Amino acid sequence: MYIMDDGIRLNAALDMPDHKKDQCSMVIVFHGFTGHMEERHILAVSQALNEIGLAVLRVELYGHGKSGGRFGDHTLYKWLNNALTVIDYARGLDFVTDIYLCGHSQGGLLVMLAAAMVPDKVKGIIPLSPACMIPEAARRGEILGVSFDPDHIPDTINGFEDGPLSGNYIRVARTIHVDEAIDAFTGPVLIIHGTADETVPISVGEAAARRYRHCSFIEIPDDTHCYDHHLEEVTAALQDWFKEMRICH
Repeated sequence: MYIMDDGIRLNAALDMPDHKKDQCSMVIVFHGFTGHMEERHILAVSQALNEIGLAVLRVELYGHGKSGGRFGDHTLYKWLNNALTVIDYARGLDFVTDIYLCGHSQGGLLVMLAAAMVPDKVKGIIPLSPACMIPEAARRGEILGVSFDPDHIPDTINGFEDGPLSGNYIRVARTIHVDEAIDAFTGPVLIIHGTADETVPISVGEAAARRYRHCSFIEIPDDTHCYDHHLEEVTAALQDWFKEMRICH
């Protein structure tokens, strides 16, 4: 299925629990930088949420997967517009009660920013290995291991597996202040992070968790950015969090 956002087709999949009720909560799940909605950890999250009676909407964002737009042209502003469009789409589904947002890596940063923009529409968020250091790193002259001159941002930045990235990505990222977004959302938050994350240090997730007013932080010992070793601990933590809030069957 596709969700249209200002002429851009966003590839999406709706995963329903086996025993569908007339109404249920929905979790919108976003991938990360260079990711897509068929990644192992994304599918595992969806299955785990379905098992406890939650609907899941997996979405591929601008320039990623089978969605429209070029990878090199994507920015956090474009992703935020995508997220707001998807939230409105979900709110229009007659079986949906509450909406939760879950995102991995850059998708984790995305849900933190989106929730701050529409706190009245989002019940809770689950950032997974959130790359919330991206804006500050962009101000310093670095993005996910690739360095550049912050005073003279190049038109294109090379070094990414999906191709060159526009300098506009950096210009946009530099305008974002994550602490302000954290302070603007007072709903429940679950952050999950691997202690051996090679892309986003666990200290990044820990700092965000300390700043949120109502946040549970779960560390996955000896695991990587995409939970290559203990993915079952991630899905168990997700299920437990929703069960504690009684948001499940």
